[in-house]
Amino acid sequence: MHPQLAHLQPYPFQRLGKLLADARPPAELPHISLAMGEPKHPAPQLVKDALCANLDGLSGYPATQGTAALRQACAAWAERRYGVKLDAEREVLPVNGSREALFALTQCLIDASAGDKPVVISPNPFYQIYEGAALLAGAEPCYLNCEAGNGFLPDWDSVPDAAWRRVQLAIVCSPGNPTGAVMPLADWEKLFALSDRYGFVIASDECYSEIHFGAPPLGGLEAVRLLGRGLDRLVMLTSLSKRSNVPGMRSGFVAGDAAILEKFLLYRTYHGCAMSLTVQAASQAAWNDEAHVESNRAAYAAKFDAVLPLLRTVLTVDRPDASFYLWAKVPGGDDVAFARALFASRNVTVLPGSYLARDAHGANPGRGYIRIALVAQLAECVAAARRIVEFCQHYAAAPA
Repeated sequence: MHPQLAHLQPYPFQRLGKLLADARPPAELPHISLAMGEPKHPAPQLVKDALCANLDGLSGYPATQGTAALRQACAAWAERRYGVKLDAEREVLPVNGSREALFALTQCLIDASAGDKPVVISPNPFYQIYEGAALLAGAEPCYLNCEAGNGFLPDWDSVPDAAWRRVQLAIVCSPGNPTGAVMPLADWEKLFALSDRYGFVIASDECYSEIHFGAPPLGGLEAVRLLGRGLDRLVMLTSLSKRSNVPGMRSGFVAGDAAILEKFLLYRTYHGCAMSLTVQAASQAAWNDEAHVESNRAAYAAKFDAVLPLLRTVLTVDRPDASFYLWAKVPGGDDVAFARALFASRNVTVLPGSYLARDAHGANPGRGYIRIALVAQLAECVAAARRIVEFCQHYAAAPA
């Protein structure tokens, strides 16, 4: 077996399941889960119609590169969204969601065959696939703590020169999971300069980019345009899961450096992960439409507007720059105990922040926080917020 498999840690939801396994919440309170970032809004009708209209695609083998029509739809969306013109033939590649692509891209990029052990830079807290992909590629994860003091963003200046010399991949998550923080242009400029100096690739995970509150967040492709540079050593990853409420379709695309995508396409051809022609047709319909995305954003904004005034009475929490998460600081500082007690007494599930992070630089930057995913319907989110308020009023008064 692969020796690095022994170093993989359980996913946060496995840990959460064990934490809550023997708790017995009140039966009279219906369970409300705000733990998993799984969209619960209905899938757009135009996507369902496209799926049904293209069922004949199930009878054919799809090409790994995807159809020209889908790549062109992705490129057209990127131009509308970021003002950047992409070569749909060489700079766009459909993938089966950002998680699959992040893992595969890391395996494709990392060269652990010679010299010092390669390093993969990751934000901390982070989406756990970053760590697992790095370990299985034979690299060493380097965690950059994203804390309130630095705006929940990575501090690129904190990485010493000796470490940068070993970096082969730097992963950016903006808007961030779980904090919702968006990296500004000055930080992009600094990271690009470091990439130019040391030669590493930047993978920009932007799957939450379309859940925002009126000001579309800056992404890597737009930063390239604003800074007047090329796509060298940049790969942007995006997905329909959150944007279009279709996580079950496992559909997204990557865009960026044509030389990297050429090798990534070769890797994926052997990897055997071509997207079904039926799903490609539905994906094309989704990328070509913005009306359903605007409705989706409005639904999330309504939940933030309703929930935040309630939660701010008992928790330290702010509206994120983007995404559908709240990153809330809990009373007492023990996020694990808080999450368990909340479930046991109010039947509301949230995710302990420390489960999303690692101890690094003397601290776990997720400790003392919970991630609240506002994915349920508005009424459920409001009901959960009220239960959290009631719980906190008693929790804060309980003896230590």
